[in-house]
Amino acid sequence: MEAERGGVVVLDFGGQYTQLIARRIREQQVFSSILPCNTSMEEMMKLEPVGVVLSGGPSSVYDAEAPKCDPKLLALGVPVLGICYGMQWITHTLGGKVERADRREYGRAQLKIDDAACAHGAGGSDLFCGVPASLRVWNSHGDHVMGLPHGFRTVGRTANAVAAVEDPARKIYAVEFHPEVNHTEQGTEILRNFLFRVCKAEKKWSGAAFIEETVEAIRQKAGPTSKVICALSGGVDSTVAAALVHRAIGDRLTNIFVNTGMLRKNEFAETLEMLRERLGLRVIGIDASDRFLARLEGVTDPEIKRKRIGAEFIAVFAEEAQRLQREEAHGEIGFLVQGTLYPDVIESISVRGPSATIKTHHNVGGLPKDMPFALIEPLRDLFKDEVRRIGRELGLPAEILVKHPFPGPGLAVRLLGEVTRPHLLTLQEADNVVVEEIRRAGLYEKVWQAFAVLLPVRSVGVMGDGRTYGLTIAVRVVQSDDAMTADWVRLPYDVLEKISTRIVNEVPGVTRVVYDISSKPPSTIEWE
Repeated sequence: MEAERGGVVVLDFGGQYTQLIARRIREQQVFSSILPCNTSMEEMMKLEPVGVVLSGGPSSVYDAEAPKCDPKLLALGVPVLGICYGMQWITHTLGGKVERADRREYGRAQLKIDDAACAHGAGGSDLFCGVPASLRVWNSHGDHVMGLPHGFRTVGRTANAVAAVEDPARKIYAVEFHPEVNHTEQGTEILRNFLFRVCKAEKKWSGAAFIEETVEAIRQKAGPTSKVICALSGGVDSTVAAALVHRAIGDRLTNIFVNTGMLRKNEFAETLEMLRERLGLRVIGIDASDRFLARLEGVTDPEIKRKRIGAEFIAVFAEEAQRLQREEAHGEIGFLVQGTLYPDVIESISVRGPSATIKTHHNVGGLPKDMPFALIEPLRDLFKDEVRRIGRELGLPAEILVKHPFPGPGLAVRLLGEVTRPHLLTLQEADNVVVEEIRRAGLYEKVWQAFAVLLPVRSVGVMGDGRTYGLTIAVRVVQSDDAMTADWVRLPYDVLEKISTRIVNEVPGVTRVVYDISSKPPSTIEWE
């Protein structure tokens, strides 16, 4: 979708929270768009921003390769808010002093704001107006501001560092902590002050506006004749993406749902029926399970699994596109739709600034460079909860919108070690038990994800007076708002007992069930 004018631009210096800043701004019904930090001022000003936020990042401003943006930004008269690295870049660029800290600040800290800064009127700070003078904030920095540029004043400190500075005359504000994360008290109020007191932003962005603008952008991109295929899985992301594209170009969209052999139990048949009957989408079902299993034979490395699955997806789509094109009377198939979300992007490739790559994802990092289609990714800048809101605006059935996230490579990345058909059947049965019991307990819509993982570990057991040497299933249930962080769910013991008892009794070969109590970070939600 084309960025709306009159919103707030977030310049990305490589921070893992960059998209979260944009999301928090959108929650205030103010449009936000993310641009690389090295975007030219001419390009940025085409968006006519009412404000600019400079993100955090992992670098030090005094490093030779430190990311930079055009210093002219600070002389445009457009309000600027620097966050963490953004504060350090402002300080360094305008002649202040930034040095490596003797005591780094990671995690929670106590922020003390000058009493005058919290007050309304003369001497008060627009950024901290109405905010308590003492706050718990979230830090993540190893450098400190040791000297301010001319015209700046300090309005907040932690025990170890200058934490908030401003030059109201130039409309430049900066904080060392992260107001965008939930751990910071009054963080939303601070951002709201920047948006409405400093930038004078208007509340113009909404789900309905996103749908309208995205649909129009898809029409423009696809043109009047091109045919489009969609990698449809039946999950929330791809279904919302398909609904948006279908609204834009109608029956020029053909959805392709591939059975990789690594879907959940009965998912292929049930999803096909739902997509065709409930949503009225044109969907072709392809059973390619033998092909995918052959490609994964002997493979144990998770990155190779993901890349091979991604490559095979594209091969399947290319073949189906060629077949469709031979049968269609007119129109070239030139586009592939994918339900890629921002967490997929930020954990896969460095797309905006030097953000760290954590793992590849078949929707993003696994795509070949010579892919025969151009991509349409209408949800690429959204988080899961935002996608669900868009789905509700589109009128999609509730059972689709509450469906738990499922990895693109499917059960292949929940089956550690080599993927074989017998092990896939074992994992499908165990996973089905987990989901059934979570539903029966009334917890399915209250947790982010619940699933089983088959471990490459055997352990001794006793069943029917005989010694066994069976498989081990790990159960993973997490809560999250956006998949960027997650905490393990403290399931009631009776639910855990039912899950364990059923898996051991009903899934042949499994003799042990364990519960994963790792949070993200340091762990990821998926095991591979």
